[in-house]
Amino acid sequence: MATYQSTPLFGGALVCDLSTKFADVSQLRQVPDNQEVYIDKDGFTSIIVEINERVGGEGSSAEIDGRALTTHLEEIVGDDADRLKVWNTTPTQFSKLDDDIPAYTLIATLSPHAPSATEADSSGSGSASGAGAGKPDFTAIILTLVRLEREHTDLLITVNVPHIRGEYDEDDVDLQLGKQGQLIGDAVDYASRIWESFKVKDWGLFKEV
Repeated sequence: MATYQSTPLFGGALVCDLSTKFADVSQLRQVPDNQEVYIDKDGFTSIIVEINERVGGEGSSAEIDGRALTTHLEEIVGDDADRLKVWNTTPTQFSKLDDDIPAYTLIATLSPHAPSATEADSSGSGSASGAGAGKPDFTAIILTLVRLEREHTDLLITVNVPHIRGEYDEDDVDLQLGKQGQLIGDAVDYASRIWESFKVKDWGLFKEV
């Protein structure tokens, strides 16, 4: 069972519960001003809270907000969009935000580039030290979009879950059959705890970033 602690973000303007397994990346390297980034100290999962300018038209509807969610996801994966598969998208309720603030969560997977002929030759058959060593078989993405229309802001909460061979049980993961496996299951728990605990303590933050 994960242990959580209340974690201040953006100087305490936002707060949510994060697992104590996660470390603040800004203590290790520079992070963009509009992001807070945390990484699992014992694994590869990362959590990113990001403040972005609102995209799309005025108002809220499944169509408008769905397009915005797609736009943000495509910006996150960039040129890799052709290797992306979205498995589901659901409305999301944040316990400590007003009911009229729309939020949505999707689960997607990003497949790796196929190795080039040169990489395949250099890695050799079954070589752990080859070019593909340490590269994920795929990365699961749990992306939550919170639409703060009054603040002209889209708040993104992304949990990235690289699945590296040897670090997970391949037989436990088959999203086509609804089998998420341990790593994605844990990530859903991290996201769920954020939905329950996320609170805005200073709305002025969205004018500053």
